[in-house]
Amino acid sequence: MQNNLRRLSIMKKLALATLAALSPLVLSQQAVAQDKWPSKPITVIVPYTPGGSTDTVSRVVMQKLSDRLGQTIVIENKPGANSTIGTSQAARSKPDGYTFVTVLAAYSANPHLYKLTYSNDDFEPISHMADLPLFLFTSKQLPVNSVQELVEYGKKNPLNYASSGIGSSAHLTGAHFAKIAGLEMNHIPYKGSAPILADLLSGQVSMVFDPILVPMPYVKEGKLNVLGITSLDKYEGEESVPTLDESGFKGFKMNSWVALMAPAGTPPEIVERVSKEIAEVVKEPEVIEKFRSAGFVPVGSTPAELDALIKRDSELYGNIVKESDIKVQ
Repeated sequence: MQNNLRRLSIMKKLALATLAALSPLVLSQQAVAQDKWPSKPITVIVPYTPGGSTDTVSRVVMQKLSDRLGQTIVIENKPGANSTIGTSQAARSKPDGYTFVTVLAAYSANPHLYKLTYSNDDFEPISHMADLPLFLFTSKQLPVNSVQELVEYGKKNPLNYASSGIGSSAHLTGAHFAKIAGLEMNHIPYKGSAPILADLLSGQVSMVFDPILVPMPYVKEGKLNVLGITSLDKYEGEESVPTLDESGFKGFKMNSWVALMAPAGTPPEIVERVSKEIAEVVKEPEVIEKFRSAGFVPVGSTPAELDALIKRDSELYGNIVKESDIKVQ
């Protein structure tokens, strides 16, 4: 009996010794594997249609990031349900540094509008890549030339505002503006920029909060008015357009934005590296020029800064949805 116990004790010690000897080797192999990242193509899910502004920004950044990482980056468009289909797929992806997802400000609004299969805990923030400030464009049919004149007019006359859909940045911005301005405005959702522009030009719709790209040329032609911008900073090249903050709405800031996220559990060293690389990418003159042509302002943040932005906007949008009783039909 004692001999058997001795044998078991010896075998146990040998097993422990073997494990101890192998552990450094296992750790070393893991370290080598991580050092080699990326060793295969990376997929970036874009939950919007190809050719749109979000897709364009994603491709511009990812092409430059691909060059820096020395690895192919594949854009996979997965549009639908206000971006929740593609985002849901990303949440279920393996957190190995080979899947990322592009999200917009809608990411912060969606939990207050939809029953989602994912939450913010399912993602690691990477980088707030760019802002998309919205401009307040009004029909020439309105006898107003400033935000204050618009508010005064709206308190005596009916106003409506357009957006690209219920829960969109334009919708939530319009609802927030109406609330703090003390106006009763009717929201009219559209399915694209073209019909919004047509009705704005004809006076069928009073106003819209929209990026600069499509409506601004019509302002230059004298066919539309632009009264303000939703960011706290002036837009380069359009410094004559006042901010809403300057127009009496102190602290008003409701930019849309585009950011990169990864599935929760993605190795922190990969998160940090991608974030730092993007911060450098968005400083490149070619990238800045392409961003500007699409109405975006380059940012390039840390993961912590993006996390703070998401939480701030989630609270803001949640309050707007509740106060304005916004529901997705």
